Amino acid sequence: MKRAFDLLLGLCATVLLAVPIILIGLLVRLGSAGPPLYWSDRVGKDNKIFRMPKFRTMRSDTPAVATHLLQHPHIYVTPIGRFLRNSSLDELPQLWSILKGDMSFVGPRPALFNQVDLITLRTQYGVHQLVPGLTGWAQVSGRDELPIPQKVERDFEYLKRRSFGFDLYILWLTAIKVLRREGVSH
Repeated sequence: MKRAFDLLLGLCATVLLAVPIILIGLLVRLGSAGPPLYWSDRVGKDNKIFRMPKFRTMRSDTPAVATHLLQHPHIYVTPIGRFLRNSSLDELPQLWSILKGDMSFVGPRPALFNQVDLITLRTQYGVHQLVPGLTGWAQVSGRDELPIPQKVERDFEYLKRRSFGFDLYILWLTAIKVLRREGVSH
């Protein structure tokens, strides 16, 4: 049922958001050198690597590490990138990953391939068995502000509580937090 929901909602969202997605892609491309999409290697279900797209919000010469590991991340963010990150519009291309089956709308956020501490802890708690999500219980519980052990605790709680109703609740909370621009630190 979860996969059917993801496909249905993903197709509807793609159709409804096609024009904004194209316009954002053009703005990213015109605003700085490089392609409009940034493809990063992410850890998916059972710790398998997949390629996840996002609108590029940082300069093309930015080191390939988690933003919180950069000494001065703000110097790499493009002018439109700041807006895209604050509004979460940089996440729209992940609809592709949802339609493809690499991601779900709700689940733990996919770790970067080099976030060994996060991957190891998720594996210890069995969270690696879940399909990663566009949003998740950890995102609505603090997003970028949560340290890794607390993120994994929320991911584990999601693993134990997951249901269609809980997913809908998380999607509702996500919409509220995105509209209020809560929890974005980079």
